[in-house]
Amino acid sequence: MSEVRDWPRIAVVGAGAVGGYFGGTLARAGAPVVFIGRKHFVGAVNAKGLVLDKSEGQHRIKGVATTDMSAVRDCSLILFCVKANATATAAAQMAPFVRPDATIVCLQNGVDNAERVHAATKALSLPAVVYVAVSVPEPGRVKHLARGDLIIGPPCERTTGVANVFDRGGIYCRISDNIEGELWVKLLCNCALNAISALGRVTYGEIIRDDNAMKLMERVVDEVLAVARAAGVVMPGVHHSESGMAAAMEIATQMADAFSSTAQDLNRERVTEIDALNGYIVRRGAELGVPVPINNALFTLVKLAERRNQ
Repeated sequence: MSEVRDWPRIAVVGAGAVGGYFGGTLARAGAPVVFIGRKHFVGAVNAKGLVLDKSEGQHRIKGVATTDMSAVRDCSLILFCVKANATATAAAQMAPFVRPDATIVCLQNGVDNAERVHAATKALSLPAVVYVAVSVPEPGRVKHLARGDLIIGPPCERTTGVANVFDRGGIYCRISDNIEGELWVKLLCNCALNAISALGRVTYGEIIRDDNAMKLMERVVDEVLAVARAAGVVMPGVHHSESGMAAAMEIATQMADAFSSTAQDLNRERVTEIDALNGYIVRRGAELGVPVPINNALFTLVKLAERRNQ
């Protein structure tokens, strides 16, 4: 990584809630960060700075923002934060400008983004598991509700370098030698919670206080576990229905006041990431001969709501 007072030059591609939070946190710590995002986000950041709204108070961070993808050209670390459904398009737009020695970290939902980014850019693309509850109540302001930690992998020299950058910025980042399994644990939690939050228009906390919703979650978890077993995926700490539910419950408890990203997207009449969540389980289930009727029902209902919005 090229160094600027020991910091790499960092680009945040798809700056929104997640990119704004992690990029903003690094910028606040002194890292040179450029935010690449939509026109309204860019205009707000360039005019007034990026506001990180946290429980201990608001932090206004001076930032450089642009809609121009060529801004990644000088950056040795790229935080790739676009919605999973936009991965292929954004990676192709970014590819001509990515340095051969750049490291791309995919801070996204879903389990196969890094492979698709690498295919488009040929640069080292690291998958990341993101645990954070954030939203953008208005352009240029990121509201943080809970957590803000990462898991990346696989272990290698550049992975260690990336983890050190996050650590220096005050972001907890763990390196895993089973990053595929970690991605599937997050996928399981997303499948269990996201669509129910979106369709019920409820927070995670409201879901786990409802007995019927909990039973629905359990059936989703059982289906995801069956697909994972058929795919040969080993999920750390998740081996059966009880541990799968415990993982989803932990997220729901820590982020009790949050609406899922799927709920936020539907509320704002945007395309959701459901294809990379329950939709991914539906596709993999079909490929592997594993029936997943509950995931299919949730996927279908979210797609119908999404289509109505469009």
